[in-house]
Amino acid sequence: MYSAASGWLMTSLAPEPLIVSLVQVATTLPMVLLALPAGALADVVDRRRLLIATESATTVICAGFAAFVWLDLVTPGTLLLFTFLVSAGGVLTAPAWQAVVPDLVPKQDLAPAITANGVGFNISRAIGPALGGAIIGAFGIAAPFWINAVSNFGVVGALLWWRSPQKPGRHLPTERLGRAIVTGLRYGRLNSHLRATMVRAVGFFLFSSAYWALLPLIARAQISGGPELYGILLGAIGAGAVAGAFLLPWLKARLGPDRTVSAATVGTAAALTLFGSAHDQVTGVIASLIAGVSWIAALASLNVSAQVSLPDWVRGRGLAFYMTISFGAMTLGSALWGKAGEIIGLPFAHFVAAAGALTLIPLTRRWKLQTGAGIDLTPSMHWPPPIAAQEVDQDRGPVMVTVEYQIDPSDRAAFLTALDKLSRERRRDGAYAWGVFEDAAVAGRFVETFLVASWLEHLRQHERVTNADRVLQDAVSRFHCAGSPKVSHLIAAEADAAQHARL
Repeated sequence: MYSAASGWLMTSLAPEPLIVSLVQVATTLPMVLLALPAGALADVVDRRRLLIATESATTVICAGFAAFVWLDLVTPGTLLLFTFLVSAGGVLTAPAWQAVVPDLVPKQDLAPAITANGVGFNISRAIGPALGGAIIGAFGIAAPFWINAVSNFGVVGALLWWRSPQKPGRHLPTERLGRAIVTGLRYGRLNSHLRATMVRAVGFFLFSSAYWALLPLIARAQISGGPELYGILLGAIGAGAVAGAFLLPWLKARLGPDRTVSAATVGTAAALTLFGSAHDQVTGVIASLIAGVSWIAALASLNVSAQVSLPDWVRGRGLAFYMTISFGAMTLGSALWGKAGEIIGLPFAHFVAAAGALTLIPLTRRWKLQTGAGIDLTPSMHWPPPIAAQEVDQDRGPVMVTVEYQIDPSDRAAFLTALDKLSRERRRDGAYAWGVFEDAAVAGRFVETFLVASWLEHLRQHERVTNADRVLQDAVSRFHCAGSPKVSHLIAAEADAAQHARL
């Protein structure tokens, strides 16, 4: 109801395509700006408390916005400002909401749980806009905003009632927010499964954003309808998404996640073409239904792919990274298609978006989805903490870790290939300046070296190793001729450490 009312209110205040599309920009821009800090918060603080605090603050903002609309004080600028603030509240909770899903269901039920979550969201998307259009007609434009503010009490109440499962206590201090953000960025950049998901997400959201941004103008200017029609079109998108959720298991069983997203992109292109040629309500509703089915098929497949690629310790940050890229594509697309609507008109803007979506299908095909589904990302805890001769200050660093191997010289090529795979895991979990050196005097003797920022960060490395990472480590260790490889930990001397801190 809130989304429908915001879009419709802007068509009354400033009906230019670019200005109307800025409502969608104001909705998605906070995701680009705030998702990474929000993801870090979701990983370093109690997620339930974070959700309660942020949802309570959002309730206050929503009530303030409703008062502005009720008192007829709203302008295009204040509408965009409050839309940004309300969306910012949603962004601060989004990674935490996503990250608690695995706390609610076992891993084997994660995919249907994410789909069910999408069904619940899209049922509200189906009912809310149509109901919002009717309420605007009956009680005025302020009514949906007041209802939105009051409805948040139900969300806060549900969070107060729910108790998150107990997890093993942390042995190390909580990460600082800035360091946690950097760690999340590094992990997301070096996680090949998540990176492939983000590439596919950009290809989909950049072009599907066209109908989200321009739908108010399709309803008002192209089909010549009122707020009720706009609500019906949004409701049809939601209804299509609900229907698509029930079709999704059948689609995924026959097509797999990659071809499901490709099929959803083709469906989105068809919907964009129909939106561009719609001059009657029936065509608009058909386009909306196709768009809804395509939306849930792509969104659920991409979300599952992101979830299964992340261990719990970085889940909030990884999902925030994925959402930043996805909504960044939507933000850019919304502004782009709004400007295109002004220059070439609404129909041609939709046609160009449809052509672009189809073009990207073959270009993104090599990035595969849900490749992390069969990987065990639970902590292995097999890597014992380093032994120190005396107590080490946790902030001391950098720490140089060396691992010495003695292998059969005939295994050199296979060993280096396995070690290269392990190096990606080392860098992903906090190492830098990784390298491997071969002894010129002793055949088969290799030394692997890498640096870690501090002693505390190296201790975190030990806790971040998953069972999948252990498989890589064991594969490398098997090349060692006798026993286990020799591991050494060298900490920068105090004078050098102080100089490193200044740099």
